[in-house]
Amino acid sequence: MSRQFDQEVEQRLIRYASVDSQSDASSSSSPSTEIQLDLLRLLEKELSDLGAADVQLTDYGVVLATIPGTAPGPVVGLLAHVDTAPQFNATGVKPRVLRGYNGGAITFPDNADLSLSPDEFPYLAEKIGHDIVTASGTTLLGADDKAGVAIIMTAARHLLTNPELQHPTIRLAFTPDEEIGRGVGPRLPKDLGADFAYTFDGGAVGEIEYESFSADGAEIVVRGVSIHPGWAKGKMVNAITLAAKIIAMLPQSTMAPEVTEGREGFIHPTGMTGGSTEMRISLILRDFEMEGLQQKGDMLRQICAAVQASEPRATITCTITPQYRNMRYWLEKDMTPVNLAYEASRKAGLEPVSVPIRGGTDGSRLTEMGVPTPNLFTGMQNIHGPLEWVSVQDMSRATEFCLHLVQAAVDPSD
Repeated sequence: MSRQFDQEVEQRLIRYASVDSQSDASSSSSPSTEIQLDLLRLLEKELSDLGAADVQLTDYGVVLATIPGTAPGPVVGLLAHVDTAPQFNATGVKPRVLRGYNGGAITFPDNADLSLSPDEFPYLAEKIGHDIVTASGTTLLGADDKAGVAIIMTAARHLLTNPELQHPTIRLAFTPDEEIGRGVGPRLPKDLGADFAYTFDGGAVGEIEYESFSADGAEIVVRGVSIHPGWAKGKMVNAITLAAKIIAMLPQSTMAPEVTEGREGFIHPTGMTGGSTEMRISLILRDFEMEGLQQKGDMLRQICAAVQASEPRATITCTITPQYRNMRYWLEKDMTPVNLAYEASRKAGLEPVSVPIRGGTDGSRLTEMGVPTPNLFTGMQNIHGPLEWVSVQDMSRATEFCLHLVQAAVDPSD
């Protein structure tokens, strides 16, 4: 296994992960948080310093750049997102590197109760001898997707400093707000200008993903009747009580994230706020097929209708909004970018593995909007929490794979 990119991807990941760039679904701005611009501006400067062409930070918060082609072929896009997930603390990330992992449980200096064990996470057991990057125990690491950013930036530096390497024109894009489903705005497909693209936002080495969840978001508003509790008998309608009934009626034993796997979808409450007068419940609905997604939306509406019928003095509304769709619907019509990734994987000495993503990527939206965009591995594991980790050597292999990929896109007939 080549080690030529180990040091660079490690240094880049540590540099990028140290910059707080958490997104915020409650914000209406673009990007949703100003702090994401700190990393975006850093990438803009680094790309300019490397000699990339057409470097810009758009007014909607995407860094774009071009690596001019040295051979004929389609324009290939490479994407990663800079934001980290809102689900866990991401302020004050302190990345650390454990050299030559010995196969035992990994402890954390800032959280003595936390342990990362290969018994619980078997993929870690495969990484004996690797250099493992984690946070310190009180934050996530942000390898999702700063590992992808580090991989693409390392590959870009290599291509720009080795102009003898044959590759078509490459367009780079670093996006904000992927974690809250707003990474791909309506202008990005045209501004990217790629025939097809790839997101580096996947997990285990060798994964080439071209199937994702289809996703909807739901917002339930429960409005009760407010009366002083001392004189409430027969008059008060407590919105908290009704919201609790709605939650209790969800199929928690069969259709929650914590009891589903593989191709099983789910209904997942992500937030509940308010008081006795009004409650708001946010949920996400996920399924690999549109029929299943529709059924979950219908079920949620029926639950709301049943609780409404039990208390007609209340007002309960359920609004369901499309988020993204399974990229397979479009990619299966033209598997060219997927087949190129398979070819590049084998040239890199890897066995490609395609599994459905139990989530979505910027590629889900880009594919739906006309830019076919499969998702590729970075090595990141246990994302969105304090046990997040990534192997330096996995990132290095992803960088090598990326270089094989863009070289595979050269059109030999021209």
